[in-house]
Amino acid sequence: MKNTLLIAAISTLSFSGLQAQSEKTDKSDKKEVCTDCCKSVDLFDGKTLKGWKQRGGKAKYTVEDGVIVGTTVPNTPNSFLSTEKNYGDFILELEFKVDPEMNSGIQIRSNEFKEGDPQPVEGKKIPVGRVYGYQVEIDPSERAWSGGIYDESRRGWLNNLEDNPAARKAFKQNQWNHYRIEAIGDRIRTWVNGVPAADLKDDMTATGFIALQVHGIGKKTGTWQVRWRNITIQENPKASPEKK
Repeated sequence: MKNTLLIAAISTLSFSGLQAQSEKTDKSDKKEVCTDCCKSVDLFDGKTLKGWKQRGGKAKYTVEDGVIVGTTVPNTPNSFLSTEKNYGDFILELEFKVDPEMNSGIQIRSNEFKEGDPQPVEGKKIPVGRVYGYQVEIDPSERAWSGGIYDESRRGWLNNLEDNPAARKAFKQNQWNHYRIEAIGDRIRTWVNGVPAADLKDDMTATGFIALQVHGIGKKTGTWQVRWRNITIQENPKASPEKK
């Protein structure tokens, strides 16, 4: 009888130990699951340009009332205020307001050409220090290709909005506009104020910085500005549902 009770007690303790170990393992596994990796984070703190770096030309970038303001400067090439960090797959959202007389854009998966880098496009030479890569156009002209995708300093237009009148009408002149930009795998999609704009499949560049462009104005002496605010990014996201 004593032996039977002893065996039973040992069995109970062994089972309890295994159960506790199992629960411990389960809890440990749960801790390894990322719960924050797909949340949107601010790229702009609303006060400073911390985390950003100017490249290219000498346009002026300042912070005014929680807004990044880009101001044109004559006799300087295209200027870019870029993130210090590179990004691969992401959803980028922001608001912008642009003077009707100027041109601008949002660089994504972009890079700065360095000495010794291989030329990315055969037959075209990118000079050292030049920013190149995908650009989501900001185009307040009558052409109205805001939201189209241009390949800065590389291949030119990849997806304009000639065949998308709804997207061309979505841009609001002299008002704040909202962009949603999804870069997931080899697909880049854009929305202008909630209206689908560009949809591009291209695998030339998988990662790079994000940058805010102030287009060069040559010898013009006017002063024009573009403003950006509420800049957020979500890394490694799920793609938006397809339009039915």
